[in-house]
Amino acid sequence: MNLRLLALAGVVACAVALPLAVASAGPVGDKDRTVVRAPARESVRPSPRQEDAKALSPAPTESPLLLGLGLATAVRCGPELSSPEGIEAQTCVLTQGQDTWARSYYRNATGQILDSSLSLMKPDGRTLQLHCAVGSEDEPGMCETPRERTEGEPTAYAAVAEFAAKSGRGPLLLRAGSDSENGSENASESGSGDNSGTSAIS
Repeated sequence: MNLRLLALAGVVACAVALPLAVASAGPVGDKDRTVVRAPARESVRPSPRQEDAKALSPAPTESPLLLGLGLATAVRCGPELSSPEGIEAQTCVLTQGQDTWARSYYRNATGQILDSSLSLMKPDGRTLQLHCAVGSEDEPGMCETPRERTEGEPTAYAAVAEFAAKSGRGPLLLRAGSDSENGSENASESGSGDNSGTSAIS
């Protein structure tokens, strides 16, 4: 009887061990394949509180005025002026960092090519002058002097743009200054003092 029980127990043990051995061996033909387990991912963590998020945010390294724009530019413009012949203009003085220069915005609806003279008056009485050719395309245009190192107060600078027929043939059509007192010649104001400080001729 004992021998029968021992033999029966051995058969049961073999029957249990055989499936485990087959499962451990894996499918036939997989002996050359290496299985690499992906590393366990970090457990999900709750998002940081608002105070923690502020602490983790990098501190700004530049002033908002400098982000993508370079140095801030101060602009002082006179009123938009127009002449009966169809020329519109506005003149400005710009200061950026240690540089100051003059710029005029214009639109020529006369149908003729014009000459423009842009002058930057400095605090010491000297004048920087630039001549620009104004096309007849009736499109917005711009003329500006070279930048120069600011001398004295930027507010002491002034600029005037004059428009006349090409090569000086004919009368002065328009004079537009960066200050309202510069006024205009042979022109009527299309804007008022409310336009001062802007720089748009559309």
